Amino acid sequence: MTAQTTAAPVKEPEKPAAEERRWWRVDSTDGLWRNLALVGVLAILIIAGIVTKPDLYSDGTWVRNNIFTILELASVIGVVTVGMTFVIIGGGIDLSVGAIIALAGVWSTTLATQEYGAGGMIFCALAVGIGVGVVNGILISYGRLVAFIATLAMLVAARGLAAQISNKQTQVSTSTFINDIAANDFLGVPLLVYILAAVVAAGWVLLNRTTFGRRTVAVGGNPEAARLAGINVKRHTLLLYALSGLCCGIAAVMLTSQANSAQAAMANLYELDAIAAAIIGGTLLSGGRGTIIGSLLGVLVFSTITNLFAINNLSTEVQNMVKGGIIVLAVLIQQIQFKSLTQFFAKNSKITTS
Repeated sequence: MTAQTTAAPVKEPEKPAAEERRWWRVDSTDGLWRNLALVGVLAILIIAGIVTKPDLYSDGTWVRNNIFTILELASVIGVVTVGMTFVIIGGGIDLSVGAIIALAGVWSTTLATQEYGAGGMIFCALAVGIGVGVVNGILISYGRLVAFIATLAMLVAARGLAAQISNKQTQVSTSTFINDIAANDFLGVPLLVYILAAVVAAGWVLLNRTTFGRRTVAVGGNPEAARLAGINVKRHTLLLYALSGLCCGIAAVMLTSQANSAQAAMANLYELDAIAAAIIGGTLLSGGRGTIIGSLLGVLVFSTITNLFAINNLSTEVQNMVKGGIIVLAVLIQQIQFKSLTQFFAKNSKITTS
């Protein structure tokens, strides 16, 4: 008599809740929804301007000129924010960008540098920006200093060196080419806006279409996993801060062109504006996520707020309070845990189908 064995029914593996895609959890659309929300914020600000100043917005010429005013206002800080976005996505922070701009601007407008003409001034500004960025990268990557401390120290040192070089005086730019960058336009669009567009386009391609961009996200998301995957985390971090310095050098030329001069106090608190714009645009302070377009929209939101307060003759103090509230709200939104919401709906879906 043979023993009969009954095979236990094979249970199909349950689908993990993480695989049940929901629109609020799809990474490819997360940036899109966030950017659309920022566009909605811009629309609300425009409507607020129309309601508060209908006489101005009824003039088509004024509206056109005001749009370019906002874009020019956003141009310099927008360039800085592109570099800051890369640094934050890579898991770092750069508090020295304003000081780097000041140092690059002052150094490029010394009498000795101006003797080499506009080309020498531009080269000097870019070289100083990259050089200081490399120093930041070395201190953080190989010196193992916390990014906050290293860049805070550089903020103080760069401001001090800029004041020493300029002898605490405003240095006038005598280069017609440099000064005309902010004064001229092409096809009715200011040249500063073209520079911003070029930097944003280059940053978008670098982040989304190159290995450098993928490595930046990997390093910011999990440095140890990135190292085990073969990425030289230290070298890549150094390059991120050098890129931030390059953007500061470009911004220094733009700011010098706007003022026709440079001084040690220029670009004050630009680091806070750049960080705030990146956060508003969806860049995580912990690293590993962010978009260039989102950061640009963040810059435009703050520039539009500044413009709205200016045309309504409101104080800077109230403007800063509003900006602070927006920053806090953006960080709180970032901390919302969509995972628990996904599990809730996944659990209800299983109960319904069972």
